[in-house]
Amino acid sequence: MERKITGIAALIGMTAIILGAFGAHALKKQLSIDQLGAFETGVKYQMYHALFLLFLGLNTLLEDKVKKTVLRLVIFGVIFFSGSIYLLSTKPITGVDFKFIGIATPIGGAMLIVAWGVLLWNIWKVKDNILIKK
Repeated sequence: MERKITGIAALIGMTAIILGAFGAHALKKQLSIDQLGAFETGVKYQMYHALFLLFLGLNTLLEDKVKKTVLRLVIFGVIFFSGSIYLLSTKPITGVDFKFIGIATPIGGAMLIVAWGVLLWNIWKVKDNILIKK
Protein backbone atom coordinates (compact mmCIF):
# COMPACT_ATOMS: atom_id res chain seq x y z
CA MET A 1 0.00 0.00 0.00
CA GLU A 2 2.83 2.40 0.85
CA ARG A 3 4.40 1.98 -2.60
CA LYS A 4 1.07 2.69 -4.31
CA ILE A 5 0.40 5.81 -2.21
CA THR A 6 3.93 7.14 -2.68
CA GLY A 7 3.77 6.52 -6.44
CA ILE A 8 0.46 8.35 -6.74
CA ALA A 9 1.88 11.18 -4.61
CA ALA A 10 4.82 11.45 -7.00
CA LEU A 11 2.50 11.49 -10.03
CA ILE A 12 0.24 14.16 -8.53
CA GLY A 13 3.28 16.23 -7.49
CA MET A 14 4.94 15.89 -10.88
CA THR A 15 1.80 16.95 -12.74
CA ALA A 16 1.40 19.89 -10.35
CA ILE A 17 4.88 21.10 -11.27
CA ILE A 18 4.18 20.63 -14.98
CA LEU A 19 0.88 22.50 -14.73
CA GLY A 20 2.48 25.22 -12.63
CA ALA A 21 5.19 25.76 -15.22
CA PHE A 22 2.58 25.68 -17.99
CA GLY A 23 0.55 28.30 -16.15
CA ALA A 24 3.54 30.52 -15.46
CA HIS A 25 4.84 30.43 -19.02
CA ALA A 26 2.24 29.42 -21.58
CA LEU A 27 -0.87 30.79 -19.90
CA LYS A 28 0.59 34.03 -18.58
CA LYS A 29 -0.29 35.96 -21.73
CA GLN A 30 -3.53 34.07 -22.41
CA LEU A 31 -5.39 34.48 -19.11
CA SER A 32 -6.43 37.43 -16.99
CA ILE A 33 -4.74 37.93 -13.63
CA ASP A 34 -7.82 36.51 -11.87
CA GLN A 35 -7.95 33.45 -14.13
CA LEU A 36 -4.22 32.84 -13.71
CA GLY A 37 -4.62 33.21 -9.95
CA ALA A 38 -7.40 30.63 -9.96
CA PHE A 39 -5.26 28.26 -12.05
CA GLU A 40 -2.39 28.70 -9.57
CA THR A 41 -4.77 27.92 -6.69
CA GLY A 42 -5.56 24.60 -8.36
CA VAL A 43 -1.83 23.88 -8.72
CA LYS A 44 -1.11 24.79 -5.09
CA TYR A 45 -3.83 22.54 -3.70
CA GLN A 46 -2.72 19.72 -5.98
CA MET A 47 0.84 20.04 -4.67
CA TYR A 48 -0.29 20.30 -1.03
CA HIS A 49 -2.11 17.03 -1.43
CA ALA A 50 0.80 15.34 -3.19
CA LEU A 51 2.84 16.13 -0.08
CA PHE A 52 -0.05 14.96 2.09
CA LEU A 53 -0.01 11.61 0.27
CA LEU A 54 3.76 11.33 0.77
CA PHE A 55 3.17 11.75 4.49
CA LEU A 56 0.36 9.20 4.37
CA GLY A 57 2.51 6.66 2.56
CA LEU A 58 5.29 6.99 5.14
CA ASN A 59 2.96 6.98 8.15
CA THR A 60 3.15 3.87 10.31
CA LEU A 61 0.31 4.73 12.70
CA LEU A 62 -2.53 4.00 10.29
CA GLU A 63 -4.02 0.77 9.02
CA ASP A 64 -4.07 0.08 5.28
CA LYS A 65 -7.87 0.38 5.21
CA VAL A 66 -7.64 3.96 6.52
CA LYS A 67 -4.83 4.80 4.12
CA LYS A 68 -6.90 3.47 1.21
CA THR A 69 -9.87 5.61 2.23
CA VAL A 70 -7.74 8.75 2.53
CA LEU A 71 -6.00 7.98 -0.77
CA ARG A 72 -9.31 7.70 -2.62
CA LEU A 73 -10.64 10.90 -1.07
CA VAL A 74 -7.50 12.79 -2.06
CA ILE A 75 -7.40 11.44 -5.62
CA PHE A 76 -11.03 12.32 -6.31
CA GLY A 77 -10.77 15.54 -4.31
CA VAL A 78 -7.82 16.75 -6.39
CA ILE A 79 -9.51 15.73 -9.65
CA PHE A 80 -12.75 17.50 -8.71
CA PHE A 81 -11.23 20.54 -6.99
CA SER A 82 -8.10 21.30 -8.98
CA GLY A 83 -9.37 19.78 -12.21
CA SER A 84 -12.52 21.87 -12.22
CA ILE A 85 -10.50 25.01 -11.47
CA TYR A 86 -8.17 24.25 -14.38
CA LEU A 87 -11.11 23.86 -16.74
CA LEU A 88 -13.03 26.87 -15.43
CA SER A 89 -10.03 29.21 -15.55
CA THR A 90 -8.90 28.29 -19.07
CA LYS A 91 -12.15 29.21 -20.86
CA PRO A 92 -10.38 31.91 -22.94
CA ILE A 93 -8.10 29.25 -24.41
CA THR A 94 -10.51 26.34 -24.80
CA GLY A 95 -13.52 28.42 -25.75
CA VAL A 96 -15.63 26.04 -23.69
CA ASP A 97 -17.78 27.36 -20.86
CA PHE A 98 -17.35 24.77 -18.12
CA LYS A 99 -19.78 26.50 -15.71
CA PHE A 100 -21.80 23.28 -15.54
CA ILE A 101 -18.92 21.62 -13.67
CA GLY A 102 -18.63 24.48 -11.18
CA ILE A 103 -20.31 22.29 -8.55
CA ALA A 104 -17.32 19.93 -8.74
CA THR A 105 -15.05 22.48 -7.07
CA PRO A 106 -16.78 22.55 -3.66
CA ILE A 107 -17.42 18.79 -3.83
CA GLY A 108 -13.71 18.23 -4.39
CA GLY A 109 -12.87 20.66 -1.61
CA ALA A 110 -15.19 18.79 0.74
CA MET A 111 -13.50 15.49 -0.19
CA LEU A 112 -10.10 16.98 0.65
CA ILE A 113 -11.39 18.25 3.99
CA VAL A 114 -12.88 14.84 4.77
CA ALA A 115 -9.54 13.19 3.89
CA TRP A 116 -7.80 15.36 6.50
CA GLY A 117 -10.62 14.63 8.96
CA VAL A 118 -10.27 10.87 8.45
CA LEU A 119 -6.54 11.22 9.09
CA LEU A 120 -7.13 13.27 12.23
CA TRP A 121 -9.80 10.93 13.58
CA ASN A 122 -7.69 7.83 13.03
CA ILE A 123 -4.54 9.38 14.50
CA TRP A 124 -6.56 10.25 17.62
CA LYS A 125 -7.78 6.66 17.78
CA VAL A 126 -4.25 5.26 17.96
CA LYS A 127 -4.01 3.84 21.46
CA ASP A 128 -0.34 2.95 21.58
CA ASN A 129 1.65 6.12 21.09
CA ILE A 130 4.87 4.81 19.56
CA LEU A 131 6.45 8.25 19.73
CA ILE A 132 6.72 8.18 23.53
CA LYS A 133 9.07 5.48 24.72
CA LYS A 134 8.93 4.48 28.35
